[in-house]
Amino acid sequence: MRTLVTAALTALAVLTAVSLLVLTLAAQQIQSLAFAGQSGTARVVQVNGANYVEVDGLARLLSASLSFNGNQIVLALAGSAPSAAPPPPAQAGFSKEFLNAGIEAMAVVREWNAALKNGIQGGIPLSEVWLNPYRNQAQQALRLASVAANTDADRSAMPLLTSEFQNMNKLTNKYLQMTKSMTYIDPDSLANDPIEQQLYTCGHSLAAMVANNQFYDDGTCH
Repeated sequence: MRTLVTAALTALAVLTAVSLLVLTLAAQQIQSLAFAGQSGTARVVQVNGANYVEVDGLARLLSASLSFNGNQIVLALAGSAPSAAPPPPAQAGFSKEFLNAGIEAMAVVREWNAALKNGIQGGIPLSEVWLNPYRNQAQQALRLASVAANTDADRSAMPLLTSEFQNMNKLTNKYLQMTKSMTYIDPDSLANDPIEQQLYTCGHSLAAMVANNQFYDDGTCH
């Protein structure tokens, strides 16, 4: 009797094990994953209706490398690199640095022009010793503005600012030469001088650009 019971229990255990194996195999249907244009496959296991790809096989299929970062598996594709941050948007209008430097340069040119005008109207003999410090100061201010030019508007305005300096330099040299040659200088000569008029209109145009923070060339500085 005991032998029969033992045999029955053994048969039940075997039957249970076979049933579990059949159920497991039914739940795990081994398939494969392939990519169009790629040779090789990666193993796929289906469990409870969900497909799982073997990571090592997927890495080989994609010619990728595997690494571990804490509890993460990192899959790096061949030739991949971290995406670069998008470039910052271009700044519209003038930069603050250029505005400050440009305003300073225009102010120095105006001081230079005022010194020349006062000398002519006051009948003071003009000399390079007197006017050269204004010229040098304006040249230095122009150089600082050039260094500060960063935006497209800055760089576009720089030639106009340079023209203002060059016109003032031309005006100064003109009256210095008249002084050297003992030519009479009318105290009101600057009022009708075309270079002086261009200085005024160019300066007005530059000031308007600064006020509107927008570059435009109306041709007055050329």
